[in-house]
Amino acid sequence: MMQSSTMGIPKEVLKKERRFWVIGGCLTVGLAASILLAVCLGSVKIEVAAVYQIILHKIIGLPLDGISMAHADIIWQLRMPRILMAAVVGAGLAMCGTVMQASVQNPLAEPYILGIASGASLGAIFAIMLGGSKVLLGFGITVWAFAGAILATIAVMFLAGMGGQMSTMKMVLAGAVISALFGAAANFLIYIANNAEGMRSVAFWTMGSLAGAKWDTLLLPSIGVSIAAIFFLLRSRRLNVLLLGEEAAITLGINIVRERRIYMIITALLTGMIVASCGIFGFVGLVIPHAVRSIVGADHRRLMPGVLLVGAIFLIWADVLSRILLRSGDLPIGIITALIGAPFFMWLLFRRSFNFGGN
Repeated sequence: MMQSSTMGIPKEVLKKERRFWVIGGCLTVGLAASILLAVCLGSVKIEVAAVYQIILHKIIGLPLDGISMAHADIIWQLRMPRILMAAVVGAGLAMCGTVMQASVQNPLAEPYILGIASGASLGAIFAIMLGGSKVLLGFGITVWAFAGAILATIAVMFLAGMGGQMSTMKMVLAGAVISALFGAAANFLIYIANNAEGMRSVAFWTMGSLAGAKWDTLLLPSIGVSIAAIFFLLRSRRLNVLLLGEEAAITLGINIVRERRIYMIITALLTGMIVASCGIFGFVGLVIPHAVRSIVGADHRRLMPGVLLVGAIFLIWADVLSRILLRSGDLPIGIITALIGAPFFMWLLFRRSFNFGGN
């Protein structure tokens, strides 16, 4: 006989809910603390109290007491938008990875599965190596990278829809084909350009960097991630149904083809926006969903909030490491995320703790 509380709710369910709220509270506090501490760290170390005072000065006009304006500019103009961009990008990539894994029912899916990374790379390389940024009214690398990401997504959707109904297997295979094709085109552009300085810029961009984050570049990714997060939080139950398979979804009255297409388009647009702004960060969208799933379970009502928080915290500290490991300059964040993500993913694999589609 099932044990239940006075309200008729099983005790096991109440225990999971309490555990989730405790974990969520700890992660929220951890995110706030991570932002505050990460802003203090760098080539110029600034005390936490001074950072707190600078933030209050910028927000509510509190006078600065014994703090130089140089430190205030470092915190507010350089580090704060960079840290907030790291939080937004980390949350967005982790969320997109979670949605992709549910949509294609594949635990190895990630945000770049539709060839978005290769498309964005092709657009950015065209702008950097061949002066593409001077075409079309002088649009910069960001616009060309976003255009390349969208072009790759459209190509994948077209290939996956040829010859009948679109399926998850066809989408994954089409993504692999488009990634190889666009990657070859990007390498061809690098080969014929013969631009040493451009090659260094391309290498740094393709490994991800938040060095160019500013307040004005932060707005668009923040809005995009916020809107997508609200949308997917409201669709948590439908994401749970997708994990049960196509037959179960059809039985429950869900148009799985339409739902999958909507999710793919939203994640493609959001991933393209992120890649165009900051470059490519590997393993964030692959590892974070599995790490959170092993703690809170596969229910997207609990998984999605946890993924957003853990993804933000993870990329914030990856950015901190990229700023402090080398004295000569920033280390590309993609190297940090790969060095941390690959061993952690192997550990999850050997533990068999994916809990993919479980409770």
